[in-house]
Amino acid sequence: MTPERAREMLQQRFGEGAGGEGRELTVTAPPERWVELARFARDELGCRYFSFSTAVDWKEQGLEVVARLDNLEAGIGLMLKTRPGPGPARCPSLTGVYPGAGWMERECYDMFGIRFDGHPDLRRILLPQDWEGHPLLKSYAVDTPHPPYR
Repeated sequence: MTPERAREMLQQRFGEGAGGEGRELTVTAPPERWVELARFARDELGCRYFSFSTAVDWKEQGLEVVARLDNLEAGIGLMLKTRPGPGPARCPSLTGVYPGAGWMERECYDMFGIRFDGHPDLRRILLPQDWEGHPLLKSYAVDTPHPPYR
């Protein structure tokens, strides 16, 4: 698999949301195609290494979920992106495709409040269960009172 062939395959399947330069590719897909994209990357592009998943709060543009996958044999890096809709942020879980996504999706839930549909154990991972709010959201007030951290 070459990066050029991978880019062609991504553009054929996912349209203009696929691009990138050299060995670093980026694909943006709607949430309803998120799992399909991850499965395609694993099965068709050989991206078997799940590097990380996180989120970004772009404030006016809303939240964005980002996942990094790699085909280590071909040296291809693939960045997947999706934007959960307005309101309570929801995104399908990638744990069925990449079991290693579980802890990182829990962190995104804890810090950003993104609910990952289909996640086997979606609960806080860094903060106490009684913590109110999600500290990495731009709307989270920095002076929010909270219980002492132990």
